[in-house]
Amino acid sequence: MFNISDNVTKVNLINRRLFIVTAAKILVFLGLSSRLYSLQVKDKNKYLTLSDKNRIRESKLPPVRGEFLDYFGKTIAGNNEVYQLHLIPEQVENFRYVSLRLKNILNMSERQFQRLLKKKNEVKPWDTIVVSDNLTWEQFSRVNSYLYELSGVKSVLSITRIYPHKEDFTHVLGYVSQANEKDVLENENIKKKFVPGLRVGKTGLEKAFEKELLGENDIQRFEVNAYGKKINQIELQKGSKGKNIRLTIDTEIQKYCSELLKDRAGSICVMDIYTGEIIAMQSAPSFDPNLFLFGINQDDWQLIRNNPLKPLVNKTISGKYSPGSTIKPIVALSALENKIVSPQFTVKCEGKTEMYGQTYHCWKKKGHGFVSLKNAMKQSCDTYFYEIARRLGVDRLSETAKKFGLGERVFENLFFNEKKGLVPNTQWKKNALGSGWLLGETMITGIGQGYIQTTPIQLCLMTAQIANGGYKIYPKITVDTETNFLDKYEPLFTEKKNIKIIQDSIFSSTNEVMGTSYSSRINDPKYRFAGKTGTAQVKRITEEERELDLKTSEIPYEQRDHALYVAYGPTENPRYALSIIIEHGGSGGTTAAPMAKKLFKLIIDRHKLREEAKDNKFLDI
Repeated sequence: MFNISDNVTKVNLINRRLFIVTAAKILVFLGLSSRLYSLQVKDKNKYLTLSDKNRIRESKLPPVRGEFLDYFGKTIAGNNEVYQLHLIPEQVENFRYVSLRLKNILNMSERQFQRLLKKKNEVKPWDTIVVSDNLTWEQFSRVNSYLYELSGVKSVLSITRIYPHKEDFTHVLGYVSQANEKDVLENENIKKKFVPGLRVGKTGLEKAFEKELLGENDIQRFEVNAYGKKINQIELQKGSKGKNIRLTIDTEIQKYCSELLKDRAGSICVMDIYTGEIIAMQSAPSFDPNLFLFGINQDDWQLIRNNPLKPLVNKTISGKYSPGSTIKPIVALSALENKIVSPQFTVKCEGKTEMYGQTYHCWKKKGHGFVSLKNAMKQSCDTYFYEIARRLGVDRLSETAKKFGLGERVFENLFFNEKKGLVPNTQWKKNALGSGWLLGETMITGIGQGYIQTTPIQLCLMTAQIANGGYKIYPKITVDTETNFLDKYEPLFTEKKNIKIIQDSIFSSTNEVMGTSYSSRINDPKYRFAGKTGTAQVKRITEEERELDLKTSEIPYEQRDHALYVAYGPTENPRYALSIIIEHGGSGGTTAAPMAKKLFKLIIDRHKLREEAKDNKFLDI
């Protein structure tokens, strides 16, 4: 029998299924449409982004370099305004024509003109070419009168490095010059901030602190048309100047060191014996670093490069010299520390000593007679130090010398050209030369000759650590740099009295009759100092030459001995140490010590000013 209610139920079920299926299809369709719409939007945004990249361009301006300040906040490497001429290739219709016009207007040489043409092929069309980065006022005025007919050319007031003290800080600061391919490849920071004409540090602290000194670029964003022509500037993002760096150096003392070294080759270092602060560090001869800012000309370069006194060498950290008798305090200290001799130990000096058929001469032909440690130091008796070096042995001497800073870089990796020098021992000779150590080599090492090589800054550090009572310090040249070394201020001695014995001996060398630097003494306790002379041979003296006994002025310059002097003062309350080396200067007592006498007066007079400035805070440091 036919049941209406059953049929209705079946129809409802069918309609419900149809509804569900239809709804599902609609949802699927809507989902696909949504995905298609999303893809269309993404494509649209992608093309809009590409369009913006074609429409908007970005250019960087050279960053402003941070400055170097001396201890008192005076600028020793700053920035100066210069007139420049820029050219943008994409804005020039006929590049060769414009280049020729500029050649005539600026009186460019053929070489400069060809360099300009070459630059065009090395940069992007919208990049700036620096035609000239140091126009004279006459050139700047003249080119401005022609700018209306030179499309794509513009005159610019820019910033560049300036060294106001010229030669006085060259070997400390180094210099800057245009970044080359090597600079860009080796330094990621330079690569990131590179623009044509960018100047970067090439040597010295300019190179060491490149990252801190190099500021952030100004960035210009501008709109261009379909032909790449600028329409208008959209945004100027201001960069920031690099960090200013304050040094420990006193400009007045540094300048006076330059005066003392005038027409000589050598080095002067001055150091605070407690803080390790470098007060002055001069190498001579020097040169004007401003010559390198815009590319040094060939004549100036040849004069510097071919100078026989080697102005390009920083003798303070790179010059390696036999220390001569300035090493004798370390020899005596090592002998005391190792209980080889006592202060009363006596040697008879007859002017020479024989050892296995070899003669070892004292500087005093007739000898010094019987001398103890103090008298031997005072008169710099070579015979005495031959004997205690022989008893001590080179290995123990080497250990003490290294403790006091010889044979190692003083500034670690701050200056890339700093040399380690050499403090030899038996193992070194075996490894380096493949032969055993000889007794005679120990004896001449005891008077600072033979294989031993030191730098002036090492001798200054050695002297500073003797002066402060024998405690380890770490020299520094920047005020804000402070590294916590675990062994800082640790004693370098086993018995305190031994340091005092050495201090007294050095005092006698300058302040007692017959001392080798007695003529350079200062009686005023305010300025009184103690020092040790040194004379380093540069060639072996033959018996014939020894008999002639020539004066320094009678010996060819390149064969004359180097003159050395190390000192500290004031003796009643020591605070500063120095080292002086004059290449081929003859005797340390007659050449180097008198310089120390003049210098100590200025150093002590400026001490109070330094103390007052210690806690001063300078802006932007």
